[in-house]
Amino acid sequence: MGGEGEAKALRRDLVEALRWMNASGLNQGTSGNISIRHGTTMLISPSGVPYDQMEPEDVVEMPLEGEYGSFRARGDNVPSSEWRFHLDIMRQRPEVGAIVHTHSTYATALAICRREIPACHYMIAAAGGPTVRCAAYATFGTEELSKNVLAALEGRRCCLMANHGMLATGPNLRKAMWLAVELETLARQYCLTLTIGGPVVLPDDEIERVMERFEGYGPRPKAKAPARRRRKAG
Repeated sequence: MGGEGEAKALRRDLVEALRWMNASGLNQGTSGNISIRHGTTMLISPSGVPYDQMEPEDVVEMPLEGEYGSFRARGDNVPSSEWRFHLDIMRQRPEVGAIVHTHSTYATALAICRREIPACHYMIAAAGGPTVRCAAYATFGTEELSKNVLAALEGRRCCLMANHGMLATGPNLRKAMWLAVELETLARQYCLTLTIGGPVVLPDDEIERVMERFEGYGPRPKAKAPARRRRKAG
């Protein structure tokens, strides 16, 4: 599958992921957004369109190269107001194939306190380091916010965004969504530990060991069952 057929499938996956985010409680309303790399373009959710009304054709296409900030869309749709940090991450991090941004409850609560997540659980290794940083505050949709996010993502796959929310990246949408769920879980666990005396933080060398064992960790396509041999009647 490739070309236009692949683009249609990615658009459909993006819309389904947005709907799942709200149904699962990972996001509320239309505050979240998702982008997917497709060749030399970025597919991104449109601004303000309710997820239950969104169609794959509503997804906006933006070039990764060429005129910065230009886009192609159906009708009056425009890209998410957060298109800038999606585009800048894609341009600066070629290994990133998808980005998920949400206002999930626990991650956002920590972001409101401008508090990073320490190594309270070994699963923090999925973030790419011993902490999940919190990007400095800037008004949504601005160049300043994009720069702050890029700084917080240095050597990391996800981050919090001060007084805003969180974002997670991955080589594809499946892994970016998985990391977003793991990040919200870490945030919830950390918040709960703060109510009973605070966590015992794992040392950096332990997180390095876990990261080595995490090579290839995460969701992957289900292995196909071996074909059964047919027997001839007779």
